[in-house]
Amino acid sequence: MFGFHYRLERKAIGLVLAIIGVSSIGGIVEIAPLFTIHQTVEDAPGMRVYTPLELAGRNIYIREGCYACHSQMIRTLRDEVERYGPYSLAVESKYDHPMLWGSKRTGPDLARIGNKYSDEWQTEHLNNPRDVVPESVMPAYTWLLKDKLRTDDLSNHLRTQRTVGVPYTDDMIANAAADAYGQAAPDSPQAEGVVTRYGKATNVRAFDGRPGDLTEMDALVAYLQILGRLTDAAYKPVASAEK
Repeated sequence: MFGFHYRLERKAIGLVLAIIGVSSIGGIVEIAPLFTIHQTVEDAPGMRVYTPLELAGRNIYIREGCYACHSQMIRTLRDEVERYGPYSLAVESKYDHPMLWGSKRTGPDLARIGNKYSDEWQTEHLNNPRDVVPESVMPAYTWLLKDKLRTDDLSNHLRTQRTVGVPYTDDMIANAAADAYGQAAPDSPQAEGVVTRYGKATNVRAFDGRPGDLTEMDALVAYLQILGRLTDAAYKPVASAEK
């Protein structure tokens, strides 16, 4: 065995070919399953897209580095399912660009955090985590309640998402700023448009408790409250292989 390796080392071309062959094994293992991905990824025809406010909240979530301490991927292990809920499905992240599965858990997994806690709890927790969880090591994000949410560029964000496959319509893109405001102002004329474009199940309420005052807190809480609720595919019986 070692004699063969020593002889191979003396032949540059042979060594290069051997390296390519060995390295290809890993590539084949990763690439081959993609040819059957249409059979392995679940179908969720009723899945809805993020609203402009939720998408803005997701951008803030990424900007503040929340993904560094919180994963969004529940494994198939029994203790994880019992603690967090049904294990994550690939289809649940098909509109996530980039996806935020992760493996680091300084804090709990957030894949199914949507509507688990009230908006008031989420707002207080983000503003000062120790107010609701005394032992928390999470930093406070006090500026979220003070900073106004920028909405003038939301149409561009939706348009960019559409280029990578998210099915935003021209109507959704054109009304992005109005829909962001309307989702956090339930008594405003814009609120009806949000429901029309994104469905009756859309959360429409003053997420930070101050209707009419659109803040970054509204956006982040709106995003957290929809996690795990864009589709109910994870709660349905697994389809048989024949189907």
